Amino acid sequence: MLSKLPKKLNAFTLIELLVVIGILAILLAIVLVAINPSRQFKQANDTQRKSDVNAILNAIHQYAADNKGDLPSAITASEQSISNSAADLCGDIVPQYIADLPLDPTAGTKDPTDAVCTGATSYDTGYKVVKSATNNRVTVSATPEITPPSTIQVTR
Repeated sequence: MLSKLPKKLNAFTLIELLVVIGILAILLAIVLVAINPSRQFKQANDTQRKSDVNAILNAIHQYAADNKGDLPSAITASEQSISNSAADLCGDIVPQYIADLPLDPTAGTKDPTDAVCTGATSYDTGYKVVKSATNNRVTVSATPEITPPSTIQVTR
């Protein structure tokens, strides 16, 4: 009598499965390090800051162009925050030259209303403004999340 031999099973062993899972985990870790999502968010915030600084400065210069070169009275030769307690630009440039003052993506604060200059009783954009003591050059600046540079600033 012939004895029956067991059928050969076509399946993965536990060791093979663990090796594949280990390789996938290593590849996932490498991809996450390469993508670095937190750095991507910081870069996006800094790009938003650069855009906001340019928008505020454009609005200030449009105001000056319409007022024979005079800058808004809130802008002084000492650097100050664009807020309701320091350089309050709402009455001068909003909404004629800019729809609303932009807020820094992480440092800007306002009351929970729809807009900074319409309805908010207090706000701080997170941006700073200063004018030159010798001429009408204005600098608007922000603090970046990624350094260098130490500040994001535009002067015109």
